[in-house]
Amino acid sequence: MNKRVEAGKPLCTQPNITLAQLMKQFSDETACKTLLRDMRWPDGVECPRCKSKKVYELKSKPWHWVCKNKDCGGRNGYRFSVITKTIFENTNYPLSTWFQVIYLMTQSKKGISALQIHRQIGSGDYRTAWYMVMRIRAAMKDDGLAKLLGTVEVDETYIGGKDKNRHWDKKRHVRGTGDKIPVIGAISRKGNLVCKMIERADMPTLNTFVNQVVDKKNVKLVATDEHSGYQYLKRWGDLPHETVNHREGEYVRGEVHTNSVESFWSLLKRGVLGTYHNVSKKYLPLYLAEFQYRFNNRGNENIFFDVIAGC
Repeated sequence: MNKRVEAGKPLCTQPNITLAQLMKQFSDETACKTLLRDMRWPDGVECPRCKSKKVYELKSKPWHWVCKNKDCGGRNGYRFSVITKTIFENTNYPLSTWFQVIYLMTQSKKGISALQIHRQIGSGDYRTAWYMVMRIRAAMKDDGLAKLLGTVEVDETYIGGKDKNRHWDKKRHVRGTGDKIPVIGAISRKGNLVCKMIERADMPTLNTFVNQVVDKKNVKLVATDEHSGYQYLKRWGDLPHETVNHREGEYVRGEVHTNSVESFWSLLKRGVLGTYHNVSKKYLPLYLAEFQYRFNNRGNENIFFDVIAGC
């Protein structure tokens, strides 16, 4: 079900299930737990602690099993349920509500705020909705991406408001981007994207990131802007590197441009400013994980079920 965007395929597809169908199909806990069990253990239930398939179902307690592997539960047995070691563990909310929140987050191009989720699910406390969306963002981490190949664009941006727009008692009196959070990203043209928060946009950091995410054997071109931090990619990283000079008004020169990654920055910033309004440095990596996952699965009609499988 993990269908990624490939060259020549549409950038956006309709999900294979609508919200109305979701609410009807997974309206009770039995249907939700059945889906979660089948997505989590497609080859049969296994112990989440020792991965043993020799587990016994507890007839007195549905959706619970016990593992008596000597290296795990032993004689007393290790008991677990369908939600053990998932983002749903220790929750008081029904899985049907969690499924609705996951659907809304996967289908909202610019994201959906915890406050909006709070209004839609009728949670008694805003913090409950915030807790749910943050756990779902953690499940959206895209750690298994292959290295980028073909034509790769690399660029950096900064997240945070302008100092002149802050209240007088919150001004930091810092010029330029000194009070903003730097983020770097790389995208394989018409393919996947990788982005992460960094402490500073200096040469060692930028070079290290590019060499980590790019497949050196299968890269055709690495396109960046004129930032001095990229100037040694060709010499030290042995990468086919070309730049466009934005300061001189140059944005496209043949195949050399950073328009694809900059369009993602535009999407990210519209989400931060228009939906969330403010994102702290502490939780920014989770927001980046959400936007990256949704962007990389923009052609995946099964994105909702893939998130469930990764919970």
